[in-house]
Amino acid sequence: MKRRRYNPYSLPPWLRYCRGVAAQVIIPLTIFQAIRTIFLPTTFDVLVLAIFILLAVSFHLEWI
Repeated sequence: MKRRRYNPYSLPPWLRYCRGVAAQVIIPLTIFQAIRTIFLPTTFDVLVLAIFILLAVSFHLEWI
């Protein structure tokens, strides 16, 4: 199976804009969630923090 290379410029402009906004917003949300998880650790908070970390890493490495 041949893997296609990801090209963000092949996306529609509105989707590129949403991706850019999400990439800028995910880091502050992750930091806020990490602080919240340190003070009130619940299972839900830990899961949300893990999802935010995965999203932040995927935006940084341009997997999304």
